[in-house]
Amino acid sequence: MKATFCTLALIFSTFCFAQKEFQPKGSTINETIDGDLDGDKIPEKVIVYNIPTNNDSEDIREIQILKKVNNKWTILEKSRNAILGSKDGGMMGDPYMGTRIEKDILIISHYGGSSWKWGITDKYRFQNGHFELIGCSSESGKPEEYWTTIDFNLSTGKLIFSKEVENTKEYGKSKNETFIKKEVKINLQNRNQEKQRKIILPQTKEEVYF
Repeated sequence: MKATFCTLALIFSTFCFAQKEFQPKGSTINETIDGDLDGDKIPEKVIVYNIPTNNDSEDIREIQILKKVNNKWTILEKSRNAILGSKDGGMMGDPYMGTRIEKDILIISHYGGSSWKWGITDKYRFQNGHFELIGCSSESGKPEEYWTTIDFNLSTGKLIFSKEVENTKEYGKSKNETFIKKEVKINLQNRNQEKQRKIILPQTKEEVYF
C-alpha cells in the first residue's frame, strides 16, 4: 500500500511540474481530461486553459495534449484555434461545453446563440502526426422558424444536410441533401478561422459554413 501511494505521489508531482512548465502565463485551468488518444493504451492528458485578454475581459482558450515519453511529459500538440473564446457564444454566454475522449477520439463541443441557437461538435483523431478533424456535426435555428442539422464525415467526405422548416411562408419548404465533398483538411491548428469555410450544396443551393 505504501509503495502504491509513493508511486501515485510521484506521478502526480511529475505531472504538476509539467503542467506548470507548459501552462501559459496568467492562465487558469478550465478542464483536465485523461484518455488514450494515439492507440498505445497509455493515457494522454488533455488540459484546456483560460487565457485572459484585453478584449473586454474575454478569455481565449488553449488546448494542450500531453504525452508521457521516457517518464517525462511532453506536448504532443497544442492549439488556440480549436476552442472558442468565452464571449463567442452570443447572449447565452460562454459557448464551450466541454471536451471528452471516446474510443481514441478527441471530442470538443460548443453551444450558443439567443433565440436563434447553434451547436457544434468536433471529432479529432491523431493521424499523420496531427489531430485531424474527422467529423463535424452541427445544428442551428429557432423554434417555430426552422432547424438545420449537418453531419459531415471528413474521412469519407459524406455531408448530410437537413433543414426542417416550420415557417414555410418565410423560408419555403423543408430540404434534405447528401453530398460528397472530399479532401477537406482541418486540424486543431486551423479549425476556427476568421473567415469561415463555405460549401454551396449543388441541389438545394444551401450554404454550409464550418
